[in-house]
Amino acid sequence: MSTHCPNPRSSSMKSLAATLVLSMSFAATLAQALPGDRDKPMRITADKAERDDVNGVTIYRGNVVAIQGTLKLESEKLTIYVIDDQANKIVAEGNPAKMQQRPELDKAMVFARASVITYYRSEERVHLQTDGYVEQDGSVVNGDSIDYFIEKQLTKATSDPNRKDDRVVVVIPPSELKEEKNSGATESE
Repeated sequence: MSTHCPNPRSSSMKSLAATLVLSMSFAATLAQALPGDRDKPMRITADKAERDDVNGVTIYRGNVVAIQGTLKLESEKLTIYVIDDQANKIVAEGNPAKMQQRPELDKAMVFARASVITYYRSEERVHLQTDGYVEQDGSVVNGDSIDYFIEKQLTKATSDPNRKDDRVVVVIPPSELKEEKNSGATESE
């Protein structure tokens, strides 16, 4: 019996993961974004804001909404860690934290959510922690933890070993499966 095993390096997974990374471009530290998004002003609204210049930390709390171009990030708490005048780490926390952005003019919107969404500049990594979910144009990756390593173009999704029946779920729409088949993807036994 043969079943199709999605290759994590397949074009649909790469596209979905790359889109997740592009969604984090609200911090000008990521050079990739919808043309013009990173050049637009960022508007952050929150119930409270606290900036600690000595330690390079800014924390926004309560109904936080950050908008920059097509990017919209909603969370209960948003923390930005700055080193050498650059956002080195950005943490959005919520129940869940939500993010959406159009990565390219001809691409569908990307929607992501997790209890914690973190961007690590030094590692070039985006991490969705606790019930991570990313969707674009019908493609979905769902797992307790989702990591995308930008330079390696590598996506890793894992389930929570402490929760019974918790599994990583990948949904690939029929149109993507046809593209994979036409590009020479094979089925595994």
